[in-house]
Amino acid sequence: MPTSSDAKDASPEAMSALLAARDATALADLVRVGEISPAQLLEAAIARAEAVNPQINAIVHQMHEAAAEAIDIGLPDGPFKGVPFLLKDLYCKSAGGPVSQGSRIYAEFVAPHDDEIVARYRRAGLAIFGRTASPEFGLSTSTESALHGQTRNPWNLDYAAGGSSGGAAAAVAAGVVPMANASDGGGSIRIPASCCGLFGLKPTRGRTPAGPDIGEGWSGMSNIHAVTRSVRDSAALLDATAGPDLGAPYAAPAPPQPFAESLHNRPRSLRIGLQTEAFNGAEVDPVCVEAAASAAQLCEELGHRVEIIQIRVDREPMLDAGAVLIGANLLATLEARAADLGRALREDDVEPLTWLTADGARARTATDYANALRHIHALGREVAGFLSEYDVLLTPTMAIPPPPLGVLSLSNPDADAFSASLQRTIGFTQLFNMSGNPAMSVPLHWDSNGLPVGVQFAGGYGDESTLFALAAQLEAAAPWAHRLPNLPGIDD
Repeated sequence: MPTSSDAKDASPEAMSALLAARDATALADLVRVGEISPAQLLEAAIARAEAVNPQINAIVHQMHEAAAEAIDIGLPDGPFKGVPFLLKDLYCKSAGGPVSQGSRIYAEFVAPHDDEIVARYRRAGLAIFGRTASPEFGLSTSTESALHGQTRNPWNLDYAAGGSSGGAAAAVAAGVVPMANASDGGGSIRIPASCCGLFGLKPTRGRTPAGPDIGEGWSGMSNIHAVTRSVRDSAALLDATAGPDLGAPYAAPAPPQPFAESLHNRPRSLRIGLQTEAFNGAEVDPVCVEAAASAAQLCEELGHRVEIIQIRVDREPMLDAGAVLIGANLLATLEARAADLGRALREDDVEPLTWLTADGARARTATDYANALRHIHALGREVAGFLSEYDVLLTPTMAIPPPPLGVLSLSNPDADAFSASLQRTIGFTQLFNMSGNPAMSVPLHWDSNGLPVGVQFAGGYGDESTLFALAAQLEAAAPWAHRLPNLPGIDD
């Protein structure tokens, strides 16, 4: 790996190793002191992407020329100036570029403008050079689509990278970029972070902008942020992107200090509630229970107090509320796209389980939608009540380790098998999308097959600061960044 004294003259192989080993903050520091150039980093990221992508299928759209042009013009002097970056192929429009949403019906769509979150990424100095795979409209927790194929887990190519931000997580885990844009409507940042051995924080509802074309994602359940190799990158990126955009319907409470500064706060002795029973009643694999129990032990060693708890929510109304809100938003999106194309929506426009979800929404009423929204708001109050007694809730991130590819495909003819597996992946995560609370997956455990198994920590509404401080403490006590998957032909 090149040192700070020889990075400018490093070989392509050494540059590739540098990219895989350093986080975004460290790379930006090298750019800032002139030890490496943004063009060198972009060249290294493209070369590494071309080497690993045939194996993992993480990147589905190239934006190389646009990134090179932005570097030539001059990147803004932001906190991540010169760091290569990838957008998820779901929302997050970039002017003049494709956004296929993982769907054939959007395959020819070209964005007319930047979304506000993308504009903030640009102002942070990031060099955006591609888009990562997503399942169709983010509806699965495995990144597989009829349009782009299967995204594979870099730790074991037979397994899912998670979803819906699986392409982002696979690219970061494979060392193509140190962090990548991601979004989370039911666990879609935390689940791929868990599957790929990364840090993934879902922010508080309204923390990052959704506009200008929509006010909120999935009726407030979906939030935009990133998957990252380090905790400090996640905090600094959230500082660069947080805050309402013009006309936003609401905003998250302002933090007491920049998130990056909260990393330097040693957490007081936190009262942590440990739950290993899935909120939706899904069966929990013993390795996931083991991961959470080990994390609880580590927290106690760090001076925190852990108590076993059992939060019970009314499961059926929760599941139905999620189905109503997701189905309604999906159907509205599909009908709007069909109208843009000047024709009626057709069943073969989308994958079978996507169609089933949208078609089911037709039978719902406006009253059903209002009741579903009321229900998730009531869940938010329940979670707030739980967190009035505890500083943080600790659970497994998923109820299963990374699943094999295939079952969670939206083209799976066995809808029941898909649904059962889906519920096991979101059994701990979806509740916090409904309540709006921040929650993070931390890569503290690996199973006997060498696959990552994340643990989830959820905090009070608006309190990412406590989560970041705890995550930094855990990262120092049980570091994970040195653990990299072994992809044949890369870094041999």
